[in-house]
Amino acid sequence: MKDLTQGSVTRIIINMATPVAAGMIFQTLYLLVDLYFVAALGDDSVAGVGAGGTLLFMIMALTQILGVSAVAMISQAVGRKNQEEANLVFNQSLVVAAVFAVCVLVAGYSLAEDYLRTITSDEGSMREGVTFLYWFLPSMALQFPLMAMASSLRATGLVKPGMIVQVLTVILNMILAPILIAGWGPGPALGVLGAGLASSISVFIGVLMLTYYFIKLEKVCVIQDYSLAPSFRHLEAHVCNRPTRRG
Repeated sequence: MKDLTQGSVTRIIINMATPVAAGMIFQTLYLLVDLYFVAALGDDSVAGVGAGGTLLFMIMALTQILGVSAVAMISQAVGRKNQEEANLVFNQSLVVAAVFAVCVLVAGYSLAEDYLRTITSDEGSMREGVTFLYWFLPSMALQFPLMAMASSLRATGLVKPGMIVQVLTVILNMILAPILIAGWGPGPALGVLGAGLASSISVFIGVLMLTYYFIKLEKVCVIQDYSLAPSFRHLEAHVCNRPTRRG
């Protein structure tokens, strides 16, 4: 944990704001990398991936809501030296992230074809978009736990672990995209399917890396089984500015 009450306020704000801006850029890079390598497949593929990728911007907005809320509540608990509450909020943010992730997958797989039919101009691009979106949806769903963990670290003043993981996932996506899309190497060329799969694999590995960090290295916000049960009492107490009581 880093004490944010010490040092220049301006420098602290810049240090905390930089990873937030970088995180949003990295989220869009998954789609941009896919589009770059899909460009060689034809107009339908580019149009389909571009159309399917529009959902990413909605997911980015939702992940920012989760991230900002987690940072605000955890940082307040840390400032009060109340590690128990910080742990509780962190674990609750993981529960919320899991709920949102499931909702994204269920709604995405159920409505992907109908959604793309409304924003694409022809059957070819719609089909390519559906194929891409089916394999890209896991990466969007996994953005929620990734954001929950990275935001919890930022709330304790640690910005580097989350940034490093996001950079590594983008680099991994750049490596996997040509391999899976164009068939570089021994594997088959999967086209737009490979584009979505490359992003999903990259984000999944990023989630595993941050999970390992929390299990092995993190001391303030730790994963606790008993804190994962939904705690509406805690939420009501926080909103109404009343003391939180466990039990």
